[in-house]
Amino acid sequence: MPVITVANPKGGAGKSTTTLVLATTLASQGASVVILDCDPNQPITGWRGGESKSKVIVDGEVNESNVTTKLDTYRKQYQFVFVDLEGTASRLMSRALARAQLAVIPIQASPTDAELAAKAIHLIQEEEQAFEKTIPYRILFTRTSPVIATKLEKAILAQLRGGEVPQFKNHLNERSAYKSLFYHQLDLDELDPAEVNGLPQARENALRLAEELVELVVQKKEAA
Repeated sequence: MPVITVANPKGGAGKSTTTLVLATTLASQGASVVILDCDPNQPITGWRGGESKSKVIVDGEVNESNVTTKLDTYRKQYQFVFVDLEGTASRLMSRALARAQLAVIPIQASPTDAELAAKAIHLIQEEEQAFEKTIPYRILFTRTSPVIATKLEKAILAQLRGGEVPQFKNHLNERSAYKSLFYHQLDLDELDPAEVNGLPQARENALRLAEELVELVVQKKEAA
């Protein structure tokens, strides 16, 4: 089953939010999902300590010595294995990427994020050379407006397309519901629409993104 790493050297790019939104959405659709929380701050481990009834499993006891064994074990037991990676390049990141069927690189529409996304891509390409395997990756724009793209966002999108950098068609929009996941320690289906603005739209956005992810993973599996 697929191992999906979520990586970006820049903090605040939306790695943990992306991981949690995708994992909980897939789980709500009936998939079995596990997350390896490799972020030093362990926000997803903290989320799992709440009262959510989500069936997502979170493993926060991951290090460079056991990550390969854990990935090989979990991919036999779960339909989706997510790895929320730490921001800096490390041996743990290298070993996780070596097992990845897809690397998701979340970025915000800013020049700094785009520059660091390029560094993340370079790290992936180095791992491809080291392990003599292809590691598919996709840029995912986060915190974008669901209504209209800014001029800066359009410019960065055009630049990436010009460089033939693969991207998700869907973005993870700016929604208060995604912040509420961590605050209330629940998943999107458990949040109260009366308390969270734009919750139906956030659920729809998350579902479209999860569907695109599944399509990508299936395509990669069939191509292999």
